[in-house]
Amino acid sequence: MVSVGFLPLLLTLSLFSQTTKSIERAFFQNDPELLYSLLSTRDHINISLPDPISFSDQVSSEQALFLFRQINITYQTFEFYVDSEFPFFLGKNSAIFKARWSFKNTKNNNLYVFQVFFYLVNGIETKAESPPNLWKIVEIKAEKL
Repeated sequence: MVSVGFLPLLLTLSLFSQTTKSIERAFFQNDPELLYSLLSTRDHINISLPDPISFSDQVSSEQALFLFRQINITYQTFEFYVDSEFPFFLGKNSAIFKARWSFKNTKNNNLYVFQVFFYLVNGIETKAESPPNLWKIVEIKAEKL
């Protein structure tokens, strides 16, 4: 018999897993609109990406969409995967999701590998035009590997 306290944990992990799969799909498909649907619209998103992208600022979800559209013009993802099975939960309403992102410059074929950290919070809002998603991205940071 499953205890009542265990069910919320299973639901949280299931919804978190759906969010991480959507993030993976957004990067694999070079689809900034899908990534946009996962961004917080309530607060600014802190984005910090090293060379060759060289961007660090707090932006709105719309500005993040524009940024990732520009990134996808120059760079194409060829690998994106979760570094660990389980996220690092900071509390019941926040977690860090870590992934490895490999991409190439479409103009000169230079290859790059980033370790990317997504800081997600649970239950801050949902967008009317997108399916309900309790987990929203509020920060994206990367380091070059």
